[in-house]
Amino acid sequence: MEAGCEAGRLFFIGHRECGQELYPALCAAVEQHIVEWGAAEFWVGNYGGFDRLAARALLAAKQRRPEIKLYLLLAWHPCRRAVELPKGFDGSIYPPGMERVPPRAAILRANRYAVDNARWLIAAVWRPASNARDLVEYALRRAGGPRVTLLRR
Repeated sequence: MEAGCEAGRLFFIGHRECGQELYPALCAAVEQHIVEWGAAEFWVGNYGGFDRLAARALLAAKQRRPEIKLYLLLAWHPCRRAVELPKGFDGSIYPPGMERVPPRAAILRANRYAVDNARWLIAAVWRPASNARDLVEYALRRAGGPRVTLLRR
């Protein structure tokens, strides 16, 4: 996948303990990205509360807009850590070069790859010291990086 992606690709990042209270704002943000900006491909992780909330919002959006594509971002090779593709997903993404990444750093590296290859980022971060916040700050600093939408608690 090319850096500075020209496709309408969107990635999500947030805290694992994210609760249901963000669901309405998340659904509204997803809809806005589809309708106003042309987002058509969505990457979501599989490791925490915000990932589950994002997948739920996307599956609901896909009911109304079946043309959008939903991909599961994998931090570990499927042979190393089997993951069943959730119903409604169109496939999975395993970033290149990940087999050389230490397991402790796998989620961080996969998330950075996703940010580097997305046009948009929807984020739910509020804790000052977290990998999710660091990734959002990286995206905001990166020249030509994704447009960032921050959801508020």
